[in-house]
Amino acid sequence: MEKSYIEYAMSVIVGRALPDVRDGLKPVHRRILYAMYEDNLTHDRPFKKSATCVGDVLGRYHPHGDQSVYDALVRLAQDFSMRYPLVDGHGNFGSVDGDPPAAYRYTEARLDKISQEMLRDIDKETVDWDPNFDESRREPRVLPSRFPNLLVNGSSGIAVGMATNIPPHNLTEVINATICVLDNPEATLADLMEHVHGPDFPTRGIIMGRSGIRAAYATGRGRVIIRARTEFEEFGKDRIRIIVTEIPYQVNKRMLIKNMAEQVEDKRLEGISDIRDETDRNGMRIVIELKRDANPQVVLNRLFAQTQLQTSFAINMLALVNNQSQPKILSLRHILDEYIAFQEEIIVRRTKYDLKKAQERAHLLEGLLIAQDNIDEVIKIIRSSYDNAKENLMNRFGLDDIQAQAILDMRLKALQGLDREKLENEYKELEERIAYYQELLGSETMIRQVLKDELTAIRDKYGDERVTEIQDVEDEIDIEDLIEEEECVFTLTAAGYIKRLPASTYRAQRRGGKGITAQTLKEEDVVETVFTASTHDYILFFTNKGRVHRKKGYQIPEAGRTAKGTNIVNVLPVESDEKVTAMIHLRQFPEDRYLTMVTRNGTVKRIQLSSINTARKAGIRCITLEEGDELICVRETDGEQALLIATHDGMTISFLESDVRCMGRDACGVMGIRLRDGDYVVGAARAKYDHQVLMVTERGYGKRTPMDEYFRADGPQKRGGYGLKGYQVTEKTGPVVGVKVVSDEDDILVINDAGVIIRMAVKDINVYSRSAQGVKLMNLDEGVKVISIARTDHEEEETGEGASAPETTEG
Repeated sequence: MEKSYIEYAMSVIVGRALPDVRDGLKPVHRRILYAMYEDNLTHDRPFKKSATCVGDVLGRYHPHGDQSVYDALVRLAQDFSMRYPLVDGHGNFGSVDGDPPAAYRYTEARLDKISQEMLRDIDKETVDWDPNFDESRREPRVLPSRFPNLLVNGSSGIAVGMATNIPPHNLTEVINATICVLDNPEATLADLMEHVHGPDFPTRGIIMGRSGIRAAYATGRGRVIIRARTEFEEFGKDRIRIIVTEIPYQVNKRMLIKNMAEQVEDKRLEGISDIRDETDRNGMRIVIELKRDANPQVVLNRLFAQTQLQTSFAINMLALVNNQSQPKILSLRHILDEYIAFQEEIIVRRTKYDLKKAQERAHLLEGLLIAQDNIDEVIKIIRSSYDNAKENLMNRFGLDDIQAQAILDMRLKALQGLDREKLENEYKELEERIAYYQELLGSETMIRQVLKDELTAIRDKYGDERVTEIQDVEDEIDIEDLIEEEECVFTLTAAGYIKRLPASTYRAQRRGGKGITAQTLKEEDVVETVFTASTHDYILFFTNKGRVHRKKGYQIPEAGRTAKGTNIVNVLPVESDEKVTAMIHLRQFPEDRYLTMVTRNGTVKRIQLSSINTARKAGIRCITLEEGDELICVRETDGEQALLIATHDGMTISFLESDVRCMGRDACGVMGIRLRDGDYVVGAARAKYDHQVLMVTERGYGKRTPMDEYFRADGPQKRGGYGLKGYQVTEKTGPVVGVKVVSDEDDILVINDAGVIIRMAVKDINVYSRSAQGVKLMNLDEGVKVISIARTDHEEEETGEGASAPETTEG
């Protein structure tokens, strides 16, 4: 029983209820269109009885009930069900009032004009074929579908254990999105939604809000609210009536009016005196007359809440992929990718077919040209031969069987009248076509361009304006309005765990303390980066591979002080071998601000801040890196600042940012500091003349040094040199791990690889010269190292018992 039920379920899923992602059709619809195509029922031919179409489909391909086939045929012809009907119906094919269609013996049908694009090139071996139910003929496994019909006309169906509900879309918008993917394979959902704004229902209406659309396109599931189009109209003396001119998709108008009338009668809807349907051939018009004392907006809101003047459409984009073998929930990008791959295969198979036919014709013409050159001898051989003319022609002129047969099949008059110039022109044209086909088959770029050109032609021929309006909803509350703005500390570990928590969590302590535990770490994990920002700031995440991602501060999950946080892959779409190495926070993206980037190998690059103002989910490239290099530091600048770079071995260089010209996002940058063997850059900062340079080492030592010690007498250095010694690195201090430009009003956070953070006032750290070793800032247990530092706003340290409370000795 289990085996039988599974076989039945798969039969329903694959063979009846779900559409194919390539042509957007279920088997019954595909069989209807192909059977009508076989009978030449095209848009330019006379109509035929629907009974003929249904009988042909039943007899040839679809051994099911005749009513089910006719119902499917009717739906393909209904302009209130299909955004672009595929069948042209003649007669009563039902109405938006729910009227049933006339019986198939009374109606007539033929293919609609746009259906020729669904079937174009089907005779050129572009699709696979399967035997029909009795193996007496073959049927196509899928139609060529030269436009993305799954999105354009949508689909709905209930299988066993799963269902699909794909809304119709505007042909122009969908084709524009397909072309966008062809032009830019890295196009994101935001890029696609610049073209596809949302579903486009044949019954028009208004979609309320965009969040459901975005969810559906991103995940394959979403819910959109559709509202009828209404307007207020004055009549009589100080009377108002509501006029409904468009209703939501798949709503039965007659049942809608009946339901409204019942609610008015039961006193569930108040303020309505009369409801009537004034729809005629000029369009829909439902009139709802209000009582004199009724508030029109209140009545309308109740109608939206209690009747089908407002409905929801649950989008569930489930379709068969992998050659009808697997049902999958698909995002918008996935559907377009599957369609493009299918169309590229169509073009390749069609081109191979055309190439084969052209080569066969060229081969035959070669034989005819030989016959033309030797016309008298050919005639003589044919006349003098008894029953071996073909062999004699083949032996005499080196022809093969096909060429010799072509000459024999021609009438004598045609043979004598062969026009050599005409044959040569045709042969030359064929050679050009053969060369083009061969070039096309060898070029992926040319195939995509052909697809783009053909889609553009279909769009220009059949495309129209969208009919369903999308309204921004005022009561869609911006989540940012609900988030209290506060300063937070953001931490990121080497294993990729990120979290935020209020900066007030870390109380200021005196220099030399042990700190408090900032994060519970997985074994062998270390806290790698810490920074402070507001919950309403944009956080720009720069990865070691030179990409940048953007999030709001509140979008980073908040966690407790000792929690390990959330893995960064759940927040950002980073690859497995990619990690965040630099972060900055800002409120806006002004044109006159810049980002200065520094890599591990000492390369520096400057770009306009506004050039990375994008919300692309996949992030964007901000620097092209050489092999083995990685991005480690990014600073926001105003174009007139100096930059300080520090290395692992304690070398520093300071130069004006104007020494680095502004570049595009994909540029590589220029040399900032020249490195000796084994050395690498550990950090960079904006060089402020009235501030100090704070450097911290691996073993917990640090010092402040006046900024002017890092400049030459005549000002900053020039980029590209080895720089000056900035820290006396010894075995006691360990190498430099971080550099910050600070003032007396700052606090500093020092982080070690055991996950402990200490916060101290910068003014408590001694000032020394560039060549000094500094003082102990943080006591470290055996084997523990300092790995990062961060600057934050100053906080008054606690006094009395608070400074020596048990909490300060945790970790």
